[in-house]
Amino acid sequence: MYLHELAPAAGSKKARVRVGRGLGSGLGKTSGKGQKGQKSRSGGVKRPGFEGGQKPLYLRLPKRGFYNKFGKHYTEINVEVFNCFDDGAVIDPVALIEAGLVKNIRDGIRVLGNGELTKKVTVKAMGFSKTAQSKIEAAGGKVEVI
Repeated sequence: MYLHELAPAAGSKKARVRVGRGLGSGLGKTSGKGQKGQKSRSGGVKRPGFEGGQKPLYLRLPKRGFYNKFGKHYTEINVEVFNCFDDGAVIDPVALIEAGLVKNIRDGIRVLGNGELTKKVTVKAMGFSKTAQSKIEAAGGKVEVI
């Protein structure tokens, strides 16, 4: 076998259609582009997403996400921060602000289960994850949903 003998498999390559080669070819005169108009001109193809001068869809959508003003936006806090309180302490949103653990409370406090809890505390919050609730109760504390 020699380099000059290499060729693609028979029938795998199609010859490209040559347009604009006379009326008898079937693609003469307007070369399959119809009559007049922007698309019939050379260079008349517009970029993808062009809507004829109307503001395109990708520019009409919100640019940097959006804020759901009707949704609940909880301040999240993990169970490991409760170790700074004494045993038997009652922890509510006011106590968290006074301790400097939370700056502002939007729609309430939601307790998440990251970290370990060694103190026996009572936690009052608007929501708890299942792991947070199990860790607080395993340490001998209580969970109260406000």
